[in-house]
Order: sequence, then structure tokens, then C-alpha cells
Amino acid sequence: MTPPTETTSPLPTAPASQEPPPIWFLAPEGFFALPLAATPEERAELSQSFVRELYSRGDENIWEPAAPYYAAMAEMMTGTGVSYSAVGLFSTAGESEERDGETVRHEGADGVAQCALTVAAVPTDQDDADTDVVAQGILAILSGDEYNDARWLDLPCGPAVSCVTMREYKIRPELTETGEQVDLLTGQIQVHVPFPTGPFTAVFTLHTASMDYWAEFCDLMVAVLQTVSFTDPTESAEGAEGAEGAEKDQAR
Repeated sequence: MTPPTETTSPLPTAPASQEPPPIWFLAPEGFFALPLAATPEERAELSQSFVRELYSRGDENIWEPAAPYYAAMAEMMTGTGVSYSAVGLFSTAGESEERDGETVRHEGADGVAQCALTVAAVPTDQDDADTDVVAQGILAILSGDEYNDARWLDLPCGPAVSCVTMREYKIRPELTETGEQVDLLTGQIQVHVPFPTGPFTAVFTLHTASMDYWAEFCDLMVAVLQTVSFTDPTESAEGAEGAEGAEKDQAR
């Protein structure tokens, strides 16, 4: 499984004296969201459906012991500010084929690229409501580390800062199939998006050890970020439809 994603931010944080404002985004198909919930009962219920979706070719022998494990993982994230955590699994066997309108699932042995994606709302010590100023401060802090590739982003929802890091881990011989030491390269994309609606910064983190597909994961992260919104997209769509209808009525 992909190594755990770092959900902490190197930015100065402030005590969370209030709940973060809402944020919306769309995760592409292939992500399986962990059963994050407020109560143990909700986590237990959600974990049952989670394992059945994640291990779709499994049975009760797999699902029953796996569900409590993922429920416990979700419990560990309680109170950390993480509002979304998912495992991304993508077939590397080629384009998915369709048969009678149904997508054919590839076996894991055919090859799978995987990643972890988390979204957290981090309380930040920001007095200025101008998100440009906040983002400039974030960029200055992240650029201070020579190992960070920090860049400014202009997203539909406002300014943001991306930070890409690469790390190499040495896997001990006794843990590898060949009995030899293996160097494991991992990549992380972390994007900081200041909330325009409160003293918080949304932190999107994608982590993967499937570096042969790094370019594809970068494109995937871009696709997610293009959907980020701090206002309910459904209300915006309804408002646009209403305005369009009013214009047509006036034209008549």
C-alpha cells in the first residue's frame, strides 16, 4: 500500500477556535474514500461498504477482518483536520474495455498504480482576508527549503501554492523479495489553498510510490484542483439557470 500521506503543514498554525468553512471538490473515479465520520457507529457502518467497494472481487472472508482495520484508521484521523482521505487505485494494463456497457475490471496482477490523497483544513494565523497576500506568505515559507519545488498557482477558486517533494527510502534486504536492499523513490504533491471565507488553509496532499506514473498523477491532481470551490457549486448552477431563464423571459 502507498506510504501514509503527511497531513501536516510547515506553515504557522493557530488554535482551531472555530470549525472550518465548507469546501467542495470532485475526486475522479478510482479513489476509494476512507470511512471518516464523527461517531464509532458511523465509521463501522461506512467501513463495511468501503471494503466491499475496495475489494470488489472479495468475499466475507476478506471484508469482515478488513472493515475494523479501516474503521480504526479513520478513528486515528479524528480531530486532525483531515476531512477527506482516499486510496487511489488505477490499472496499468491499458485502456479499460467495455462489454455490454459494463467496464471490465482488471486483476491486480495486471498492474496497479496507487496513491493516497488527503484534504485537510489547517487553521492558519492570518489576519488579512486577501488570499493573494496569504498565498504569497505561504510561497515565501515553502521556498525557504531548498528541497521544495514551490510554485504559485492560479486556480478557478483563487490563488494557491504547490509544493513538490521527492524522497528516497532504503528498504532492508529482509523485507524485499530478492533479499537485496531496494531504493524506493516516492513523490508528494501538496497544494495549499487559502480559504477566502475564514482563517484556514486547505491542504491537498497526494503521495505515491508509483513513480513510473508520476506525470499521470500530476495531471490527476490538476484535475482535482480545478474543481475546488468555497461556495456550493449546485447553488451557483441553479443561480445561473435562473438568470438564464430570466434573460429569456425578458427577451420575449
